[in-house]
Amino acid sequence: MFKSYLHGKVAAMERAFGYDARYIHEMLDASTAAFLKFGLFQPMSAHCDGVAREAWFAAKLAAAMSEDCGPCAQLMVDMALKAGVDAEIIAALVGGDWERAGADAAFGYRYGLAVATNAPEAVALSAEAQARYGRRGLVSLGVASARVYPALKRGLGHGAACRKLVVAGDTIAVRQAA
Repeated sequence: MFKSYLHGKVAAMERAFGYDARYIHEMLDASTAAFLKFGLFQPMSAHCDGVAREAWFAAKLAAAMSEDCGPCAQLMVDMALKAGVDAEIIAALVGGDWERAGADAAFGYRYGLAVATNAPEAVALSAEAQARYGRRGLVSLGVASARVYPALKRGLGHGAACRKLVVAGDTIAVRQAA
């Protein structure tokens, strides 16, 4: 009964975002304990404090795109739009147009990509993030740059090929992040 309830919660998220979370259902079926521990990451992954929303979502999008420019990246696009990030900003990020994305979003994307890929500029961008947003904002961007979901999905055998992403009904070719 408890598993059914949890499957229902996952299914609700799938419906809300048109996302296939089969890998999460499989994890729940294989190990309720692993699923519950994974669930503890959920509140942390949503932590956004002291940083511009556009920068935070841009960092999340960059981290996802560094691993997966398919369903996980699309989920980040859809979550950003639902949270009120302007579709033009998201479209600019996906298309690699940093100027059109705006300063906060472009910075968040560069930061998120550098952290997610362990690029040499990650340390300098962390210092810049702290100067821009303070220590709280830096923590939020660091959390946003975690690549837990695409890595777990791939680790459970559900990798996805790159595809075009849809932003507010417009299909946009992805500028490869990785």
